[in-house]
Amino acid sequence: MSRTILCNAVIINDNRRFNGYVIIDGEFIAEVGEGDLPQSSILPGDTVENLHEKYLLPGAIDDQVHFRDPGLTHKADIATESAAAVAGGVTSFMDMPNTMPQTVTIEALDAKHERASQVSAANYSFYIGATNDNIDTLLQCDYSRVPGVKLFLGASTGNMLVDNDKALHRIFSEVPALIAIHSEDEDIIRRNKETFKKQFAGKEIPVEAHPLIRSEEACFRSTARAVEMASHFGTRLHILHLSTAAETALLSAGDISGKKITAEVCAHHLWWSDKDYTRSGTRIKWNPAIKTEHDRTTLRQALNDGRIDVVATDHAPHLLTEKEGDALTAASGAPLVQFSLPMMLELADNGVFSHETVVEKMAHAPARLFNIEKRGYIRKGFYADLTVVQPGSDYTVTDSMVLSRCAWTPLDGTTLHNRVVSTYVNGKRVYHNGKVDHCNAGRPLIFSNI
Repeated sequence: MSRTILCNAVIINDNRRFNGYVIIDGEFIAEVGEGDLPQSSILPGDTVENLHEKYLLPGAIDDQVHFRDPGLTHKADIATESAAAVAGGVTSFMDMPNTMPQTVTIEALDAKHERASQVSAANYSFYIGATNDNIDTLLQCDYSRVPGVKLFLGASTGNMLVDNDKALHRIFSEVPALIAIHSEDEDIIRRNKETFKKQFAGKEIPVEAHPLIRSEEACFRSTARAVEMASHFGTRLHILHLSTAAETALLSAGDISGKKITAEVCAHHLWWSDKDYTRSGTRIKWNPAIKTEHDRTTLRQALNDGRIDVVATDHAPHLLTEKEGDALTAASGAPLVQFSLPMMLELADNGVFSHETVVEKMAHAPARLFNIEKRGYIRKGFYADLTVVQPGSDYTVTDSMVLSRCAWTPLDGTTLHNRVVSTYVNGKRVYHNGKVDHCNAGRPLIFSNI
């Protein structure tokens, strides 16, 4: 098999930026070099591609997506959404269990793995979901191929709320794996809903009320309880999609390797604020809700100072018809995996983060947090999961560009300035200049036991 050499690249990796080259041999990175490519490094049959100082980054790892397969494939499936992922420079994903059937059994996990092995353009893994009564299954799970247990502490989509205290205590104290939580207090949300229903008396409740219904208090109360429980039992806790400034006060800074409690923020909570509901409406309705500018500013600061560890998307496609309605009836969630890396690079261009921080939080840190084998870095001997980005390439995002089956984006009409040109998964170029090679290049992620 011939090798591929990517040269004259601006490599951003391991908190450094340098001009150099990468040699891909089969599935792996054979060499990473600084400066010009030596002629002596080129072997007969090698394919040499001059990147003309485009960025060469490790592929992003998204630790929270909803690819809707099985059972909800009118919105999306593993084939369509993995194609969208690689078009956005995301080379690995961790999919959530609120599908139909829910991924709460070993058999359901196996079925997802089999489907992904046939159609996924990106590397894949699948959380197992917790319920009030599947603790025995959680204890039997092979966590070398499962990133962790997904636990809904608020009744978000999928109706997988775990609200039995005995079950919660067993999950936090006995399961030998990372516990990833959706954290909102259902009782507070229920009271807030009733308040707004009375206030609007049968009329539509505007989407601007969504962050007041799924409020800061609902998020903070639930997360504080989870942190207290995890601290008591010594649980490996991962808090998904933080949305409030208050929650960041529960977190400590420092490297992931020294933490028992880690946190994720999603690109949409770093990009929009509640002032954007007027313009974007239900297109930016997520659970947890996008909240105030103060919340957004604090989340950005917490990402920079290490209190928040990774950036993900919570990619959750719905048809636009399902997004119709008000603060209570419109579906929560939106597709974002195709544009999350360009969004973060845009924020870096604007001085919110450094480009090195974007790479750290979207590639390096997820690999360390989940102990993923040989991924997340541009290093010799690692899998060649890479993305090539053209900086300074202006384009306006439109619904027609979206590869997700739902065929729309909350970014419609937004101008971005960093374009994903090519993506490599396990050494194979699966995306190039707007075209996806619809192949099953993805491989299952392997996790070291925690």
